[in-house]
Amino acid sequence: TAAGSRCLLLLLILLLLGVLGAPALGDPGPLEDVVIDRYYIPKICLREAQMGDFIRYHYNGTFKDGKKFDSSYDRGATVAGVVGVGRLITGMDRGLQGMCVNERRHLIVPPHLGYGSIGVAGLIPPDATLYFDVVMLDIWNKNDKLQITTLSKPERCNRTVENSDFVRYHYNGTLLDGTPFDSSYSKGSTYDTYVGTGWLIKGMDQGLLGMCAGEKRSIIIPPFLAYGEKGYGTVIPPQASLVFSVLLVDFHNPKDGVFLEHLEVPESCKRRAVTGDFVRYHYNGTLMDGTLFDSSYSRNQTYNTYIGKGYIIPGMDQGLQGVCVGEQRRVVIPPHLAYGENGAGDKIPGSAVLIFDVHFIDFHNPADPVEIETVFRPEGCNVTTRDRDFVRYHYNCSLLDGTRLFSSHDYEKPQEVTLGANKVIEGLNTGLLDMCAGERRVLIVPPHLGHGESGARGVPGSAVLRFEVELISMEEGVPEGYLFIWHGEPPANLYEQMDLNKDGGIPADEFSTFIKTQVAEGKGRLMPSSDPEKVIADMFRNQDRNQDGKITPDELKLKSDEDQEKIHEEL
Repeated sequence: TAAGSRCLLLLLILLLLGVLGAPALGDPGPLEDVVIDRYYIPKICLREAQMGDFIRYHYNGTFKDGKKFDSSYDRGATVAGVVGVGRLITGMDRGLQGMCVNERRHLIVPPHLGYGSIGVAGLIPPDATLYFDVVMLDIWNKNDKLQITTLSKPERCNRTVENSDFVRYHYNGTLLDGTPFDSSYSKGSTYDTYVGTGWLIKGMDQGLLGMCAGEKRSIIIPPFLAYGEKGYGTVIPPQASLVFSVLLVDFHNPKDGVFLEHLEVPESCKRRAVTGDFVRYHYNGTLMDGTLFDSSYSRNQTYNTYIGKGYIIPGMDQGLQGVCVGEQRRVVIPPHLAYGENGAGDKIPGSAVLIFDVHFIDFHNPADPVEIETVFRPEGCNVTTRDRDFVRYHYNCSLLDGTRLFSSHDYEKPQEVTLGANKVIEGLNTGLLDMCAGERRVLIVPPHLGHGESGARGVPGSAVLRFEVELISMEEGVPEGYLFIWHGEPPANLYEQMDLNKDGGIPADEFSTFIKTQVAEGKGRLMPSSDPEKVIADMFRNQDRNQDGKITPDELKLKSDEDQEKIHEEL
């Protein structure tokens, strides 16, 4: 067939070539151009070497028999130069073009693209074919600019880095081929410096601009914006592009003041805190990257202090000015108004910006009186409470943030107290004065008129208290030290009138009957109490001086007479 004839003809030709000594398939003979074998191509190739690019590479050079004639590895230094402009042998110039960083190539360079018929004396013989094994390490161009890639960025960014700012950042530094040369993480501390003042290589000075605290960037810096022709020590070769993976931890400017962000302000704010006030607040303290360094919530106790007097860091002294009770604000404090270059302990690094999220519970001034707000006052209010009056009242007591503490409504009866008898805190006693029955008030009691710095059971130290009080009833009192007073002059023959059966002694029942009669007839009044019988019993015990169960004429003395005798004794 025709197909069979063609196959037979092809076989005869192959046999003839073999007899005539034609080159075998493994020996291509003299090459016209460089042979390129791209035996490793990286998955990611951001850039290929083009004519006029600066490149940096390693290579081994051998002859066909494998004998090595040159190696950059043996010299311990990469080769750097411009590709495609005649500074390399033509075969290498052609063979390196189009390479990616980390790509590996085998190049076969024929003599006319290498050192030709002359060779290199003592190194490369004439008409030698050269074999190169090349790995590309770096590619850049003098027209290159920084390559900045934002890897992540926080949602909130009130400010970005500017020249003259002081920054704290972590970084990993590698060459373009991925070889690491430095890392702040390995040192366990951030790199801290000023931006735009010449303390950094130019590329990093530029690459940090516009960053937010918490932002991550990849910054690729060409050599002329890094360490250039000299490189740096043994870790950064000459003409090396640098890749920095940067996390900006925080930054500030030496001219910065305290920055305030009002997160929540109460609708009503009758008064704002000023220097000299004593404040109680909860807070979370974090670094700019969100790391928590302290919290009052974890201790379940407010932080209590004076503001504007140097008891706290200057930034907080400033940041707490003008606060309202119940307000929540964020206070951002630069290090020169916090703990400076040295930091504090093992949780606040040197030169750290601090962020306090603060919730103000209450504040007061040591000179504050009780604040009294009359909510309701009955019409025709002519009789009001005075010192020593006996009052019955209902109350609700809470902290200024609304935390409920106590309430008389939890009991069957209203609260009862004699005003001025030191039975209630001073602020409540003051707030109950000059009230009418049925009147309602709101009292704000500062701690020095409440339970003081130590507090009480269920009451935090230095707490401002809020009372809602309603006066239910009141009874006119008697002067301090008296259990009974006459409305007029006492009877001239008091003992005889008190001795009802005229037996020369006054037992408890006669005494009680007499006193009750005087009260009933409006001639005198007892110290008000929920138990009049106890008051009368106390009066009897005071008069029964030898405690024999009856009062004799010598024992019966009026309180006014006793007081006069004491004055004479003192004189």
